[in-house]
Amino acid sequence: MRFLISSLAAVAAVVLPAAALAEPVTYRLDPGHTYPSFEADHFGGASIWRGKFNKTSGTVVLDAQAGTGSVDVTIDAASVDTGNADLDKDLRSEQFFDVSRFPTATFKGNTVHFKDGKPVEVDGTFTLHGVPHPLKLTLLSFKCYQNPILKKEVCGTEATAAFDRGDYGVSYGKDYGFFMKTTLHIQAEGIRE
Repeated sequence: MRFLISSLAAVAAVVLPAAALAEPVTYRLDPGHTYPSFEADHFGGASIWRGKFNKTSGTVVLDAQAGTGSVDVTIDAASVDTGNADLDKDLRSEQFFDVSRFPTATFKGNTVHFKDGKPVEVDGTFTLHGVPHPLKLTLLSFKCYQNPILKKEVCGTEATAAFDRGDYGVSYGKDYGFFMKTTLHIQAEGIRE
């Protein structure tokens, strides 16, 4: 009898998490564990400047069995934080993000690609400075776990993408030789609703 109970418990431990992902599941981004960051050139290779955004919200919907999903993320552009107050002020200005006219940047992912039951890429539209362009996020890692503090399932990822900021009308510095390539690194965790 003990063997049977142990066997059933082992099967439940394997089957129940898979069953939980057998239908669309919505995760709300945890603002305390979600920080999109960026790397941008300074004077054509002199150095790389880094910053992050401190305020992000959104949802992710995943259906691993169907191999579908969606991502809807909003970034508060005024929450930019490089660790340099003067630079942050410049980034909020009309030269860069122009947060008075374009207070948010968004990513709306409409196609999630799965491999071995886990999401590995998201195709979507990134809108920055009011300009939308297609963007592919590559997920470098993805893990779901039962958070012992929240008593809820949490999924987390480290994602990356690159784009030309000039394509979005944020080309300040190009005349000085700045490279326009910008790399995103996104740490994100979502709490199951």
